[in-house]
Amino acid sequence: MCNRGSITYRPLSYNLNLAGPRRGLASRFAARRLLGTFAAALLAVTVASRASVDEVTRWNQIATDASTVENTNPLKESCVFAILHVAIHDAVNNVESRYEPYLPMTSRSASASIDAAIASAAHGTLVALLPASKVSFDAALEETLHKLPDDSTKKAGLEVGRAAAAAILAARANDGENRTSPYTPGTEPGDYRPTPPDFAPAALTHWGSVTPFVLKSSAQFRPADEPPAVNSPRALADIEEVKAIGGSKSVTRTAEQSEIARYWYENSTRGWNRIAREVAGARQFDVWENARLFALVNLAMADGYIANFESKYHYNYWRPITAIRESGDSEWLSYLPTPPVPDYPSGHTVEGAAVATVMARFFNTDFISFSMTSGAPYPGITRKFWSFSEAARENGASRIINGIHFSTAVNAGYIQGERIGEWVFEHALRPANPPPVITASPVAETATH
Repeated sequence: MCNRGSITYRPLSYNLNLAGPRRGLASRFAARRLLGTFAAALLAVTVASRASVDEVTRWNQIATDASTVENTNPLKESCVFAILHVAIHDAVNNVESRYEPYLPMTSRSASASIDAAIASAAHGTLVALLPASKVSFDAALEETLHKLPDDSTKKAGLEVGRAAAAAILAARANDGENRTSPYTPGTEPGDYRPTPPDFAPAALTHWGSVTPFVLKSSAQFRPADEPPAVNSPRALADIEEVKAIGGSKSVTRTAEQSEIARYWYENSTRGWNRIAREVAGARQFDVWENARLFALVNLAMADGYIANFESKYHYNYWRPITAIRESGDSEWLSYLPTPPVPDYPSGHTVEGAAVATVMARFFNTDFISFSMTSGAPYPGITRKFWSFSEAARENGASRIINGIHFSTAVNAGYIQGERIGEWVFEHALRPANPPPVITASPVAETATH
């Protein structure tokens, strides 16, 4: 059990009065504003290339629909999406190498059909990972192949896709996702224990030991600061904040804040992949850029959950509902149900911060505006954002508003997510032939001679 003594608290402003104009823009990307968007620098793509781009987003949507039908838990779902998009990324870069593959390639197939390669890679991974939806995956593959000429390029594309799918599935075969880990809830103040009203046992206690996709270890970015000591000023302030705004009978929470809580309550993987589709769909990316974007987004989310759950069960901190009830309000309930895992740090916040960081790096700017409409369990809510970081900050704040996380857990989650996003972007799927680094200007060189 960790020592819950003194901590160094790093305050971040979430401005829970969300009824006014937009807020909370991360300053770290402000210097990139003048660079504009990456998309503006791209050349116009051909009709054939746009068709291939549509194939990437199409299979992302197919995977989203299947995981929704199967009600896949978000941690498992994050690995499904990461494996799917690694296979697609490696398949298209087998045909033409523009970005480093996730896994080494033994041969190249420059004459292969891009669309056949994408569909085959996606089909191969999804059938293995979500077998209950095989019929729909078969139909989607057939729909793609029906549009292509029945020639050697189609056959080569199918082979490329199958090989990419088989490679990543083999690499993840013994990643620890299916192992179990014994866990006994604590009994002392500050210890996590099952929460009302159903008191479900702690879930996915082993997830922190799953092999990361890009990180060196699941503990690589574990928050250095411990959660606040019980009865410390910080802990008491956290309790009062959540008690006031996050209760099922709160009179403080506004109508918009309640909407925000519901809007962000769906699986992070589904919501942030929908955002990626919205943003990518408005731009004319070629197939390599689109494949890379979705792969980076989903690698960051998969590693985000692995790292987050390692931290959660390391610190094993209690949820607001437990602390509030033990502080005297024995009937208090959160606005939305509390997941059966420890509080610190907030995993939802980690996911949002990781994706926002990856996308800001990908576009060379944080300031991309977009709107997104929520999915289940509270579908049909549309909100607009002026930047990725704004969306990520609101996503984190929603966990306080709906009564299931303390501010310290959200703050720590945002920091952890940023670090994971930066690491994934810097270490995975980099340009295959990056431009040379200029160490001195030609003028300076000439002046010295």
